[in-house]
Amino acid sequence: MKKAMHLSLRAGERIYVNGAVLRVDRKVTLELLNDAAFLLENQVMQPEQAVTPLRQLYFVVQLMLIEPDQVTPKLELFTKQVLAMLAACQNVEIIQGVSTCTELVAKTRYHEALKTLRALFPIEDATREEGAVAHPTEAA
Repeated sequence: MKKAMHLSLRAGERIYVNGAVLRVDRKVTLELLNDAAFLLENQVMQPEQAVTPLRQLYFVVQLMLIEPDQVTPKLELFTKQVLAMLAACQNVEIIQGVSTCTELVAKTRYHEALKTLRALFPIEDATREEGAVAHPTEAA
């Protein structure tokens, strides 16, 4: 049996759970007793923040998690972006991370895929400063 997950939220904070947006009016701790697709408000990327290839992938995966009824078109966009990025990217860590992310998305483990992508942001930022990453593709 899976262990319950405890999430602490501050007053006014939002959480996205299985496509629903919940906002709490006071500090609370939620206990998720079963598998649920969730995203904390501080993990949500706004469209204007999706300015690099990895952040654009993150945004698309985020949409798959937040809008579960729209996964198919988002998956098509994700696949196109992954192929374009892998063709242009030369950083081994990023390539491996994107491959891991792709496997997680295929298993509908979106939360873990987002975590994998977030961990790659500093690497992408450093690589972009060196001029080794192609320009971002159009955001979703």
